[in-house]
Amino acid sequence: MRKEYDFSKAEQGKFYRPIEKLEIPIYLDKKVKEFFMKKALGKNVKLDKVINNILRKEMEILKEIEK
Repeated sequence: MRKEYDFSKAEQGKFYRPIEKLEIPIYLDKKVKEFFMKKALGKNVKLDKVINNILRKEMEILKEIEK
């Protein structure tokens, strides 16, 4: 390593991303992933779309229960 580094031409925040736009990975159990992957392939859609649709429906159910 050098004793000193020249940051005079550095750009502050060059790699900054707001937390709202940060994609987080969600890890599924093997059996869960296999099950929904088959459903996704059968409908010719991406796995994330299938999972998001299921989670949206679950959110609706939970909202109804909370009323």
